[in-house]
Amino acid sequence: MNERTARRLARLSDALAHGGSLRLQDAAELCGVSAMTIRRDLAAGDGGLLLMGGHLVRSDDPRYAPVYDLAAQQDLQAETKRRLCEQAARCIEPDDTLFIDCGTTLMPLAAGLPADQSLTVVTYALNVANAVSMLPGVRLILLGGVYHSSSRSFSSDAMDDAIRRLGINKAFLSAAGVHRQKGLSCFHFHEVAPKQAVIATAAHRLLVVDESKLGVIRPARFAGLEEVDELITDGKLEA
Repeated sequence: MNERTARRLARLSDALAHGGSLRLQDAAELCGVSAMTIRRDLAAGDGGLLLMGGHLVRSDDPRYAPVYDLAAQQDLQAETKRRLCEQAARCIEPDDTLFIDCGTTLMPLAAGLPADQSLTVVTYALNVANAVSMLPGVRLILLGGVYHSSSRSFSSDAMDDAIRRLGINKAFLSAAGVHRQKGLSCFHFHEVAPKQAVIATAAHRLLVVDESKLGVIRPARFAGLEEVDELITDGKLEA
């Protein structure tokens, strides 16, 4: 990113410091450049500003996060998710401590864990907890807090510290967006802290996503692609 682009992005970020949105044309006039130049600046930036419906918004403003409905996502790419989870599950060994992320992608993994295998499962997702809670060989660690019904997951200020105190062999992560330059992202900002904590803690980190997530950027960035050890997908991530 060149210096002029950085200055323009900083000016726009300051203009949106108190929230709200800014029309693309107004942003161009504020910086004394064309709307196309602003579009190029956003593409070269770090993802802190987003263009949504012809308006610039801050990516950390939860009011502009796209709506995510877990029930609606449940049946999307269901067969693909099952196959990807079967592939991911091959690395699980007896007595492993596993982290299983929220969302629908990893549900076949949780539901398919061997009933008689000794495992510890760490999660902040209620649907994952429900899937493994009846397995006699599984010890469940459910990280609680404020419940978010849209993703059936919890959040709390202490969750990242709780994760960092655990010894996690393998972390199975999900993402709503995977971009080679912009990294890994999701819809909900409350998911960022636990995802980052487990990435920093786990011995082996596996990202499981179907091809619809590749090349996509969502509002809440949580890691770079290089921060995971293994990408399990059915598509190809373009350079």
